Amino acid sequence: MRQRVVRVALTAALVAVVLLAVPLALVIRSSLYADQRDTLERAALSGAVRVNPDYSTGDPVELAAPPAGGRLGVYDPQSRLRAGSGPRTGDAAVRRALKAEVVRSHSGDDLVVTVPVSHAEHVIGAVRASSPAAAVRNRVLAAWAVLAGACAFALAAAVLIARRQARRLAAPLEDLSRHSQEVTAGNLGARAAPSSIAEIDQVARTHNEMLHSLTELLRHERDFTANASHQLRTPLTGLQLTLEAGLGRNDDAGKRDALAEALATTRRLHGTVEEVLRLSRSRGLTHSAAPDTPVPRLLQEIEERWHGPLARDGRRLECEIYDAPGDVRVPGTPVSEILGILVDNARVHGRGTVRLAVRDLNDALAFDVGDEGIVQGEVARLFDRGHTGDGRGTGIGLALARDLAVSLGGRLSLSSGHPATFTLLVPVRQDGIEADNETAAGSG
Repeated sequence: MRQRVVRVALTAALVAVVLLAVPLALVIRSSLYADQRDTLERAALSGAVRVNPDYSTGDPVELAAPPAGGRLGVYDPQSRLRAGSGPRTGDAAVRRALKAEVVRSHSGDDLVVTVPVSHAEHVIGAVRASSPAAAVRNRVLAAWAVLAGACAFALAAAVLIARRQARRLAAPLEDLSRHSQEVTAGNLGARAAPSSIAEIDQVARTHNEMLHSLTELLRHERDFTANASHQLRTPLTGLQLTLEAGLGRNDDAGKRDALAEALATTRRLHGTVEEVLRLSRSRGLTHSAAPDTPVPRLLQEIEERWHGPLARDGRRLECEIYDAPGDVRVPGTPVSEILGILVDNARVHGRGTVRLAVRDLNDALAFDVGDEGIVQGEVARLFDRGHTGDGRGTGIGLALARDLAVSLGGRLSLSSGHPATFTLLVPVRQDGIEADNETAAGSG
């Protein structure tokens, strides 16, 4: 990743430098040669002004100093050198200047400029100025060397900047790659860290959201398996014992009783499976269930179901309704599952009499399930899945009960640690009040 970014940046910088440096080098070369020719032309014109028309009769010519490293000479109409320095016989540039033409040209290894000398509208001679082309060439090469150094510096700066930007761009992607490898290795709790690059942050956020959804899906699947195993194991064992006891009896009445008990257990298993599936589909969201069971009948079913198991342990179950109206209904199956978990928890982990009481809170019912035991361990983690304060059990029952309560829009909490008491709040409406409201709405 980093090498590719550096190569791309270096290629772009190299193309930019070439496109800029080559034309600039040509402009430098042309400018230096033109500047030298201008210098020669000024020297030749200055010499032409100083030429006296009588120079051909022997009058001396006083020329200015020639250009640095160059030569300056005056030629008569016969192309002969009469003053200054230069070839003894004028070259093609001198002959062209004698035809009233200013000439800028090369002659061998020299740059040459010739200008005509006029008098009375006649050309009476020519001034030739020249300098070695090697001197200009050396200046061109020196300028090109400076330009090449500047280009090299620009490329080096581009490489440094590209490497820095490559590290900045590649580091978040490398972190994301390492995070993906951690996830592949099984660490579903890993999350990609944010960076300073918006596009990569968007990828990281999308990746984290996808991983969160996947983690939640796996958690719900694990919870469903654990809930089903926890809730079905004891009823299935009881069903098996009931059927075995029924098979061992010879009288028809005993077998009918066993079959009736087995049928009741099967119905409860069906309700348990439905609740576990509903909770799995809800994924922690609130889904209102139909209030189909009156509270007195619900308590009667709880008492019939748990009286025998508690009695076998030498314990009692007391169910009371304090001030709840008799016509109020609650979602029977989920509330029965929650209360069953709480009563079973009191049977396994508590002691003494188990009490189930119902209180009216106007817009909700409070179901209090308590015993004479003491809640030990970390109360804050009491409803955490897999946590058991006394080291017994699987730590699933209370977590499942809490999730079921939340799915109904209710709440389950520990209201007292000594004696141990759990309170389930279930939002309800009385049938009479609901009917009155519907009648009022219809009249309006």
